[in-house]
Amino acid sequence: MPLYSETYGCRTGDGTERPVLVFLHGLLGSGQDWRQVVNSLSASYDCLTIDLPGHGHSQLLMPSDFEQVNRQILQTLSHRNVRFYVLIGYSMGARLAMYHACFPDNQHRGKLVGMVLEGGHFGLPRAECAARLANDQKWAQRFASEPISQVLADWYQQSVFSSLNHDQRQSLISKRSDNLGAGIARMLQATSLAKQPELQLRVEQLSFPVHYICGENDNKFRSLAENSGLDLTVIPSAGHNVHVELPHEFSMAVTHFLDRLE
Repeated sequence: MPLYSETYGCRTGDGTERPVLVFLHGLLGSGQDWRQVVNSLSASYDCLTIDLPGHGHSQLLMPSDFEQVNRQILQTLSHRNVRFYVLIGYSMGARLAMYHACFPDNQHRGKLVGMVLEGGHFGLPRAECAARLANDQKWAQRFASEPISQVLADWYQQSVFSSLNHDQRQSLISKRSDNLGAGIARMLQATSLAKQPELQLRVEQLSFPVHYICGENDNKFRSLAENSGLDLTVIPSAGHNVHVELPHEFSMAVTHFLDRLE
């Protein structure tokens, strides 16, 4: 079943025009998270935002693993007749974008011509997977059984969100409290970093351009990006979620990448 999606601009995506920009959000988000970026880029590019399983208008769809989510993304691209596209993914969405690119479906007629990653992890060494799985299962249990606002208050205290101030944290807690805890729990378990293949070498060897964007203050992911062989843009004064914190700067970085595709 296709996932919920929205289109912006006069889309063709048939290979005769510029590629369609396909946006994949992070955990707890939705396609609406990209609205400011899409408002900027859709003047020049056709855009497609997708609500991933367990989120937004796809919150009742429950995935089992990376491959099933990837099939749902493929079904959505086919449903929207997207044939020529660039993936832009944030955090969980960046990891799903990498999986999509590295394990292509030969029956899918679309052509992926570029990828932009924001705050996406390439995968863990096997020795670290058990601890990560246990941690994700702990969070999933909390999302499934406790009031979501209570869980979010603790979720946004994690080190990856250390660049957020109090008001930013409270804003995110309020914004994300509309999620269904059970759906978030299922997606967290299905796409746990512990279950993701190590993708860095595969991503570096892709035949099309890949660009990484991260915030200056996002120390963990900045280090991961700098140690990869990928082209990198570091956005000054930004943290983990650049496209929400500084949407204009993020959009400009994406535009510069797209200009090099032409």
